[in-house]
Amino acid sequence: MIKSNITKSNITERPPIVAVMGHIDHGKSALLDFIRKSNIVEGEAGGITQHISAYEVVHKTSDGKEKKITFLDTPGHEAFTAMRSRGANIADIAILIISAEEGPKPQTIEAYKSIKEAGIPFVVAINKIDKPGADVEKTKQQLIEKEIYLEGYGGDIPFAPISAKTGQGVPELLDTVLLVAELEELKGDPDLPAEGFVLESSKDFKKGINATFIITNGSLKIGDFVVSENKCASVRAMENFFGKPIKEAVFSSPVKIGGFKETPATGSIFATFHSKKEAEKMARECESSDTPAKKRISYSDETTKTIIPLIIKADVLGTVEAIQHELAKINNDKIIIKTIFSGVGDITENDIQTAGGNSNTLVAGFNVKIDKSAKDMAEKTGVVIGTFNIIYKLTEWLEEEIKKRTPKIKIEKTIGKAKIIRVFSRTKNKQVLGGKVLEGSLSLKSQVKISRRENEIDKGTIFELQSQKIKTKEVREGEEFGAMVEAKKEISPGDVIEAFIIIEE
Repeated sequence: MIKSNITKSNITERPPIVAVMGHIDHGKSALLDFIRKSNIVEGEAGGITQHISAYEVVHKTSDGKEKKITFLDTPGHEAFTAMRSRGANIADIAILIISAEEGPKPQTIEAYKSIKEAGIPFVVAINKIDKPGADVEKTKQQLIEKEIYLEGYGGDIPFAPISAKTGQGVPELLDTVLLVAELEELKGDPDLPAEGFVLESSKDFKKGINATFIITNGSLKIGDFVVSENKCASVRAMENFFGKPIKEAVFSSPVKIGGFKETPATGSIFATFHSKKEAEKMARECESSDTPAKKRISYSDETTKTIIPLIIKADVLGTVEAIQHELAKINNDKIIIKTIFSGVGDITENDIQTAGGNSNTLVAGFNVKIDKSAKDMAEKTGVVIGTFNIIYKLTEWLEEEIKKRTPKIKIEKTIGKAKIIRVFSRTKNKQVLGGKVLEGSLSLKSQVKISRRENEIDKGTIFELQSQKIKTKEVREGEEFGAMVEAKKEISPGDVIEAFIIIEE
């Protein structure tokens, strides 16, 4: 795709694009909500009712200047990592949010690693300082233990103690973000055709396929043509993050446009052209260099593992990729999870038909509904559907369903071993004998393996058991016993019997 070609004639400073990341309960959503409500014009902020993935705020700095910041509202570091794996560093700066009550959690460290791998600067926000259990100093020490070194604590990572609930420290946090942006020298040329990244895609029954773009350079106008990979659309209508129609948008702005016939991939780069001919040429070039990745799953894979077909449906494509990223973390040496279809929109009868009658199929939905016909067909075919609005809840459900479908292996576990000292009598298959328990214990009705010179010769069952000529239910290590064992092969002195149970793993 086309790279930035900034001219020297009209280079200007562009607002930073910021992602807030961290543990799910440490206040990411609360911080974004507070910033949105406090920094968007009164009356308009409350009007944002549709699902949006990014929005612009205007922050008045400590020296009285008004500056724009674009915030990404993604499903979290999972989506961020999935986007980055496609080569897309959508954010310029990250805010790593950490609770002053709980300190860094495993999800905090995952988010930190994603930020470091992306190679972008970040600011630490130590949140919940209004809580009684908050301990900022302890949190700083815990960060040092995780090799996250803040300014004044052995490193150069800027930080701000905040309360997303009361707003304490949030202006200072935004000042710090803008200072980091200034050091990054983010520039753009509004005279160039727009380019940037696809933040998410969604399907609307009325408007068709929509895509939310983040413009990183240039300007996008009504009448332009956009190309993402091999997909092309004419910009006939464009909305800002309020959902209001606009005719033009410039760098760092999030915009939503329709007109795509196929869903553009989250994290893919887009470029803009003024003529349809140029756009279609670029789309054809991308298509010819593509390697088709869509394959129908063959259930005759040469593998001893059980295959679980999976269908993923979500409200936006970014979430689909986030779920797929989380799936990669599920380890099971007896199971293979095969995503046979993924897409945006509600779960329909067609999705259940895709399962092909395989009752092992799972359908995972995120922020979507289930059609009645789909529900009825799933009940008939045995396909299990789960819908969620929190990614980790969906992941937990998948892990549980996979556990249920994991084939059990029966194994024999030895619980006692004894040596046969004497054989008293034999009537058909029933043999009366005496011996001594070497380890563990023998119990009445136990199944036993019979070995001679370490080779198994037969299996049998203990039907009577005595200790010191008194009937008993169990004899333990070191005790001598008498027993009646039923077995086909003749047992001899010196043979070893092993009591065992069958367990499933």
